[in-house]
Amino acid sequence: MAAETPRFTEARINRDLLGPLFKTSAIYYVTTGFLLLVAMVVFVAWGLQLKYGIGMAGKNRPSYWGLYITTFVFWIGISHAGTLISAILRVVQAEWRRPITRCAEAITTFALVTGSLFPLIHLGRAWLFYWMIPFPNSRHLWPNFQSPLMWDFIAINTYLTGSVTYLYLPMIPDMAVARDKSTGWRQPMYRTLALGWRGTEREWVRLEKAISIMALVIIPVAVSVHTIVSWDFAMTVMPMWHSTIFGPYFVVGAIFSGIAALLIAMVMIRKYFKLEHYLQPVHFDNLAKMLLTMSLLWFYFTFTEYLVTWYGNEPAEMTVFWSKISGRYAPMFWLMVICNFIIPFPVLAIKKLRTIPLIFMASCGILVGMWLERFLIIVPTLVHPYLPYNYGHYWPSYTEMAIAGGTLGFFVLMYFLFAKFSPMISIWEYEEGLQVASKHRGELPDPTFVGQIAPGDVHPGH
Repeated sequence: MAAETPRFTEARINRDLLGPLFKTSAIYYVTTGFLLLVAMVVFVAWGLQLKYGIGMAGKNRPSYWGLYITTFVFWIGISHAGTLISAILRVVQAEWRRPITRCAEAITTFALVTGSLFPLIHLGRAWLFYWMIPFPNSRHLWPNFQSPLMWDFIAINTYLTGSVTYLYLPMIPDMAVARDKSTGWRQPMYRTLALGWRGTEREWVRLEKAISIMALVIIPVAVSVHTIVSWDFAMTVMPMWHSTIFGPYFVVGAIFSGIAALLIAMVMIRKYFKLEHYLQPVHFDNLAKMLLTMSLLWFYFTFTEYLVTWYGNEPAEMTVFWSKISGRYAPMFWLMVICNFIIPFPVLAIKKLRTIPLIFMASCGILVGMWLERFLIIVPTLVHPYLPYNYGHYWPSYTEMAIAGGTLGFFVLMYFLFAKFSPMISIWEYEEGLQVASKHRGELPDPTFVGQIAPGDVHPGH
């Protein structure tokens, strides 16, 4: 028999959600230390590459792109987990969104920061990063606007600015609560982040209006960003790249991998911070249904892409096609199909199988499959260009593998540190949701949400 859901009061909510900010366990320090070591691998390997040259990345003709661009596209796709999903759910006023919005929005910001490293890493001479900035140089010559590096620079910075703003705005009231409950060195930090928030009616009206505007703005920005990333490939004439389907195909894949990443993060947060009463099965069930929809859309676009290539029967494209279907890259291709469709479909479609552990496993498989998809888009085409005499092969170097693999630790480390300084569930949104639910049931507003927090609900540290 399921445990009875406790009665939520303002004191309990603040104690549960602010508790992780002020109470640090030994496990947290050990985990953070391990993640820091993994993240350092990225910067040590990158430093060696800067010292000895881009040759350490193993780039060679004809495959000038490899794990760097594969992982770049992967992280930019993951970034669609939060801001886009959160914004859509806000716009349609889905009440069940409230406990998951901050988890999702944080994923967007940190995935973008992680992905933005790769244009610099791939550039080789990272100190010349300003070549990607669209401004004239000392000779009054503008940079090359046909360069994908410039497209990515503009798109990522636009999206990152919007995502940070969209993440921070709903945090302001929670920072004010943390300010009032903290002491020592934490209080000045939270006081600065709270921006003098007092909770007046005028402040609430302005905050709601600002969040609503950002939700409407961030949706087209998010869609355009991954469309621009797809143009890095579709604007060329390489086999199986020069296709009009790449724009929506990449956006669908991004949302697909983003929802999977969000579900994984929610499971970890739920378990680690003991938030089972806040992140309930209904939230996982609803997101799993969205994931099922995106899995079907992903399969449709993948099937369409390969069907059109097969039907066109153009020799250069068929070489790439067969290298994926039955050639050198066939094991990776069929593993991708298994991870992205064959396993998730029954798990997510059958209600009895749609449990949190199975959803978690399916989401992990989807992330593996979506990384393989990006690899299979890039490498087989590059090693099979139009001219057969230029065929080659590709195998990642140790430097590439260290940087690409280490970024996972870098991302998790940023997310872990963020969870230590901000509630991972928006306190004011959750309380507002409880009041809305009471109103819909015809109950009187809960008086426990009126007034200040009772002393002793949270035990702040120094």
